[in-house]
Amino acid sequence: MYARGLTVRDVQAHLLEIYGVEVSPDLISTITDSVLDELREWQNRPLESVYPVIYLDAIVCKVRHDGSVRNKAVHIAVGVDTDGRKHVLGFWVDTAEGAKFWLRVITELRNRGVHDVLFVCCDGLKGLPEAIEAVWPQANVQTCVVHLLRGSLRFCSYKDRKAVAAALKPIYKAPTADVAADMLDAFDIAWGKRYPGTVKMWRDAWERFIPFLEFPPEIRTVIYTTDEIVNPSRRVCVVASGRRSPHRRARRLRRALVPGRVAA
Repeated sequence: MYARGLTVRDVQAHLLEIYGVEVSPDLISTITDSVLDELREWQNRPLESVYPVIYLDAIVCKVRHDGSVRNKAVHIAVGVDTDGRKHVLGFWVDTAEGAKFWLRVITELRNRGVHDVLFVCCDGLKGLPEAIEAVWPQANVQTCVVHLLRGSLRFCSYKDRKAVAAALKPIYKAPTADVAADMLDAFDIAWGKRYPGTVKMWRDAWERFIPFLEFPPEIRTVIYTTDEIVNPSRRVCVVASGRRSPHRRARRLRRALVPGRVAA
């Protein structure tokens, strides 16, 4: 619980509420301090040499630091091993998400043993694909389709968003990249004059968008988005931000961290 962001007194309240056990904050601090070396060892542990898929994404969390709450970018890497199991490869915190910081993260992953990746799914952050290819030149960089869709809808008025989203669906559901290009041209004819920014965003991201279209549907669902790792982590950040009572935060944390979702 401490590692997931609860304070010492939050842990104390949780133990009292759930188990009826009174434990002093000093004892909890002693216990948590005793596992810091183990946490560092986990963060720096050797990794598999090959991951068919790695997801990279960052979420902004409100973190309590020195008595104040600040926004921090938590960079998350999750790898799918050759047996199909997901593993959290690590967490890295910085003031904001940036390609330079991601390059440090990716380089660390390589130094921990990751030498070959088939697909790296990430958002459309400028400079991130180049950082990935600098470390893993053979990797296919896949732009997260959900990020692309959300970003392109920002150019649209609220009343049109549902219709625009429906018109974009044939593009990312297309059987081939050529058909997807035809669907984008059709979208441009129907909506391009009203929302040129949406069309431009898709055309600019095209080469990073189409790699997953070479695969059958059962593979596409694995590699098309990073949201699978971000959503549970976002719920944890809400709980850990300190905006709720210790009892409510403890209960919400238990619900957010569903056992078995992601292996550590």
